[in-house]
Amino acid sequence: MKALLQRVRQARVDINGETMGAIGPGLLVLLCAEVGDTPAVADRLLAKILKLRIFADEAGKMNRSVQDVGGGLLVVSQFTLAADTRGGNRPSFTGAAPPAEGQRLYDHFVAAARAAHPQVATGRFGADMQVHLVNDGPVTIPIELRP
Repeated sequence: MKALLQRVRQARVDINGETMGAIGPGLLVLLCAEVGDTPAVADRLLAKILKLRIFADEAGKMNRSVQDVGGGLLVVSQFTLAADTRGGNRPSFTGAAPPAEGQRLYDHFVAAARAAHPQVATGRFGADMQVHLVNDGPVTIPIELRP
């Protein structure tokens, strides 16, 4: 499972001109389920994200997690993180989980995030979304966990 985290001052996702989910300071989580991923992998990834120390402490050092600072999570499905660009100029997405499995894992991740964290917003799996964000830092962290 892959995630691309962006520390944000604010972020929102719009679908057909309407805001689906929005947060203030926190993390935009672009999430991709890959072939072979399991709910256990999603749980490990969530635990890592919630504890990752990428927010500033009083001394300005990245020493606090999203939980420590009370930040929000905006979770957006992003199958294109599975892109394989090694051959030619057109990416292959065969590494992404099939849509039904991807949605099942995305829904599992979101439900687990809502159970573990007070502020979780989302996009809509498979929708054409416009993501707006103010990247803070900028801080952008890729994470990949395998089964």
